[in-house]
Amino acid sequence: MTKSLVAAAAIGLLFGMAKLPLEHSLEQEDRAAFFHGAKLSLGLRDQVGQLGFLAALSGFRSLVADFLWIEAHTAWEGTQWARMALLFNNVTTLQPRVLMFWDMAAWHMAYNASVAAFNDRRQPRKALRLRAQREYFELGKDFLVRGIENNPDRYLLYERLGIVERDKFGDHFAAATRFGQAAAIPGAPAYDKRFTAYELSHCPGHEREAYERLLALYRMGKQEWLPTLLERLGYLQAKLNVPEAQRVYIPPIRPGQKP
Repeated sequence: MTKSLVAAAAIGLLFGMAKLPLEHSLEQEDRAAFFHGAKLSLGLRDQVGQLGFLAALSGFRSLVADFLWIEAHTAWEGTQWARMALLFNNVTTLQPRVLMFWDMAAWHMAYNASVAAFNDRRQPRKALRLRAQREYFELGKDFLVRGIENNPDRYLLYERLGIVERDKFGDHFAAATRFGQAAAIPGAPAYDKRFTAYELSHCPGHEREAYERLLALYRMGKQEWLPTLLERLGYLQAKLNVPEAQRVYIPPIRPGQKP
């Protein structure tokens, strides 16, 4: 019996030592891919069952994530917002480098669930409905913040967070910061630079910086003379008391022109 125990312990030790290089390699790959805090939990096992949890541990994370994504869509159709949020948490944990999962989870929370919370007729008190709405705004924002932690090299989630900061929280400086972070990433669309300047133009104390940014865009050519840029540029010229001789021409905005 003693010999058997010693042999089993030796085998276990050898197996553990053999696994160390592989586990170290996987950890390095995860860090290189910006996986931050994306760990499987017992909550996931409750959602997918024992076999599904084992499948996720065995390398079938994408398949389990797709299954949970379908479940989340079903929860959305049934307006089961809390269940949907839990499912989205597990989906993004399984596939933290899939931007669509973070993006759609944030959209459902900050927009769909928040609207439903505010319009909930079962809650007669407006103050409580507003609080519930704000909580869903925060959930949407949290998905984007965590998504950025796992994907700091990609512009989309910075941009989406800028939109949420602007539209749901009314925080123009935070929105400008996020749009600026998006614009700094290779491959980001040109409009992120415009949005950065637009949001700064609404921030007290940052008018001069915003004016210089807008002026630089204006001087790039008429293709940049979009209605919002022209409107904010004209506003700042007046706000900063720019001498008439130094002001740029603000043409009339044509009906139907894109912002």
